[in-house]
Amino acid sequence: MSHLIETMAYVGQVPWHGLGNPLSAQQPLDVWQREAGMDWTIEHSDVLFEVAGGESLLRPYPDSKVLYRSDTLAPLSVVSKRYKVVQPQDVLHFYNDLVSAGGFELETAGVLKGGRKLWALARTGQETVLKGGDRVKAYLLLATSCDGTLCTTAQFTSVRVVCNNTLQMAVGERSGAVKVPHSTVFDPRQVKEALGIGLSGWEAFIGQIKALSRRPISADEARLFFHDVLD
Repeated sequence: MSHLIETMAYVGQVPWHGLGNPLSAQQPLDVWQREAGMDWTIEHSDVLFEVAGGESLLRPYPDSKVLYRSDTLAPLSVVSKRYKVVQPQDVLHFYNDLVSAGGFELETAGVLKGGRKLWALARTGQETVLKGGDRVKAYLLLATSCDGTLCTTAQFTSVRVVCNNTLQMAVGERSGAVKVPHSTVFDPRQVKEALGIGLSGWEAFIGQIKALSRRPISADEARLFFHDVLD
């Protein structure tokens, strides 16, 4: 269960774990929201604690709030009062103008860890073919959490995110990432403006991998490389 998938939708190739709802291309966002299992909201309530004594008393803890799902009422996390929530629909609607303007197309979206993490991924239309026929595509990822484990993160990546493992790989790429802490209100317009820098990061990445793909290596070098990686 290392994929930590609760629900997801995808276009194109079936994810390695075989989970998710397949969609045809160019579906509207309300279809994505339903099929990706993101048609609910994150609600909040007061944190109460029980005081032991002659009779049971519930007291409020004013510095924190509990986040929970509107559909199942399942608790998600306890966070500070300053914590700014990014809703599931916000993650998908981030792509609205990018898709309508052309060039971008949603490819995967879903819910991880019972609703504690959310993501959506779109193809940008950019890709390159390396020597040997390897095809590398550029994606735009938006991911967030409601348990404090991940800033709201937007970035260009070559990783097709379909699970928690691939999400960790993608957000591990530091180049071109725009991170919004949950102490700050998420502003999609500002994030998109900042992502203008991300395209140059993608171009630098393509230059590097093309240079690597042209460099011949001996059998001994390959053996040593995989020994270092796997040992």
